[in-house]
Amino acid sequence: MSGASVVRTRFAPSPTGDLHLGGARTALYAWAWARRHGGQFVLRIEDTDLERSTPAAVQAIMDGMHWLDLDWDEGPFFQSKRMVRYRAVIAQMLERGTAYRCWASTEELDQMREQQRALGQKPRYDGRWRPENAARTGLTPPAGVDPVIRFRNPDVGSVTWDDLVKGPISIANDELDDLIIARGDGTPTYNFCVVVDDLEMQITHVLRGDDHVNNTPRQINILRALGGQEPVYGHLSMILGPDGEKLSKRHGATSVVEYDAQGFLPEAMVNYLARLGWSHGDAEIFDRHELVQWFDAAQISRSPAQLDFDKLRWVNAQWLKRLTPVELAKRLEPHLKKRGWSEAAMTSGPDLPIACALVFERAHTLEELADWVGLFYVPAAVTKADRSTHLTTAALAAVASLAIKFKVLDEAEWSAGPITATMKSTLAEFSLKMSQLAIPVRLLVFGQAQTPSVDAMLAAMPRATVLARLALAESLS
Repeated sequence: MSGASVVRTRFAPSPTGDLHLGGARTALYAWAWARRHGGQFVLRIEDTDLERSTPAAVQAIMDGMHWLDLDWDEGPFFQSKRMVRYRAVIAQMLERGTAYRCWASTEELDQMREQQRALGQKPRYDGRWRPENAARTGLTPPAGVDPVIRFRNPDVGSVTWDDLVKGPISIANDELDDLIIARGDGTPTYNFCVVVDDLEMQITHVLRGDDHVNNTPRQINILRALGGQEPVYGHLSMILGPDGEKLSKRHGATSVVEYDAQGFLPEAMVNYLARLGWSHGDAEIFDRHELVQWFDAAQISRSPAQLDFDKLRWVNAQWLKRLTPVELAKRLEPHLKKRGWSEAAMTSGPDLPIACALVFERAHTLEELADWVGLFYVPAAVTKADRSTHLTTAALAAVASLAIKFKVLDEAEWSAGPITATMKSTLAEFSLKMSQLAIPVRLLVFGQAQTPSVDAMLAAMPRATVLARLALAESLS
């Protein structure tokens, strides 16, 4: 491990797209590990692929990190701004003989691999431009060709590390060829930049996806050639879609910020992502402070995790229930504004926290909660099916009688108790069951046959709004 005494982790995304769930989970685990050990969390943007890296993708990464509240201690560092340093390190390696120039053309490399396959060998670069090999075979640099720079990989021995997640892993050096660390135009490659950054930023622990396992032995060898000591690696299994296939756009939202737009809480997403491959006993619902207190790499699963949208919705619902009505209303406001709701339009109903308190248990997301609170502020639309099934002639007559009784209720009496008593007297008048009156009232006032307790719902509304909506019964009679 690096000589740094303080635990230092990093999240190093490539800004070529949105921050997806796999990347967000990697960032969360690296963040939690640093916080668990009182260490530091570094954000590094690996943007050496200048053609595919975009400012929009960088912003998407930042937005996702901020939404999840994964605060970093250092950075963001941009690899594109460290080119001078990378080239200086490469120059030192050329001088020391741990790297060399290679003029092999694409055609030569293709021919080399074809011959190796024909012989049943693993396709790989054969080291022909290693200085001693080139001298022995009489190779000379072709005119007008810019060479790539290759790392001189050790020929014997093996690379072994004790992976935090997967356990001991060993790769023989003769399985690895001499990796290109700089292209012909002088641009350093990913595997090289990562090594220099991890070394100079004193990263002690690297948590990343298991698609990087094959890169690890190469990076360790480069680190050792630079006189450094490798960090502790932990390779996380991938996240699969509900169908068991690799996550893709067909599985729905792939960007973390899309989940924000869909009405998921960041606390719930942190909770769910943490459990998507890690566990602490049977704990299901926990906050970020508990996560930091409990996080242990020994509890990270080696098996792929599978995304379960129903479970995510359930976790989110538990977090909605933890919020006070005032907090719910504050979280809900952006979703209402997105729908074009104005404060003036909401004067026809109760204060938003009161509405939230009545219906939040029916919702799994803020978007669903917006649908439910809309019952208070958006006039009901009665369907033909409602008219034929529930808004019968007898029901409408009872509703008309109920409206008359509501009109004579004193304003101070407009509360759940008197409303219930008035409905019961109407039931007795028309020899109806409660559902035969309550459902028509719900449909006319709220547009839904099923709601929380009808007396509490009506009591939360201004009496004038209730009477105006019940008046719709007259046009249906």
